[in-house]
Amino acid sequence: MSRKVTLDEKDIKILNILQYNCRLSAKEIAQEIGSPTTTVYAKIKRMEKLGIIKGYNALINPKAIGKGATAFILASFAYSNPKLETLLSQREVAKEIASFPEVQEVHIISGDWDLLIKVRAEDVESIGRFVIDKLRTVKGIEKTLTCMVFDSTKETPNIDIPNVKELVVRQGKSKK
Repeated sequence: MSRKVTLDEKDIKILNILQYNCRLSAKEIAQEIGSPTTTVYAKIKRMEKLGIIKGYNALINPKAIGKGATAFILASFAYSNPKLETLLSQREVAKEIASFPEVQEVHIISGDWDLLIKVRAEDVESIGRFVIDKLRTVKGIEKTLTCMVFDSTKETPNIDIPNVKELVVRQGKSKK
């Protein structure tokens, strides 16, 4: 189910501000966009309720907490398992993989591979142990290809929101 939600210019400004500093108060945001604090507060609450704003997070430097190694892993998926005599669900396998603490992201993708997985760990050896001891033991995973990250030029959770007068957003079921 999806429905259209219209965001006005102030909504878009609020979203852009919150993406870069979610610690600002409604009062500070209101001063920046020239709007009453109560209006800003109500707009934020509306966008939270609609699922446009999913949450607020601190961005942590992975190296500072000993998680300096990053890898992107491509995985292929076997839809059937002759031993189980049942079809496996790619979504369920993705959810199982997402439950591992090393995993930051899991995406179901198109092409020669079925899943793209972003992993953070202490070092290359830890990522190797994750792939061998955890990922490859998940029922449905056929093969993997691990790409180690040497350096990151850009990494951001921010989404470019056009600076327009109004934006129509398709609202669907929120997936976590």
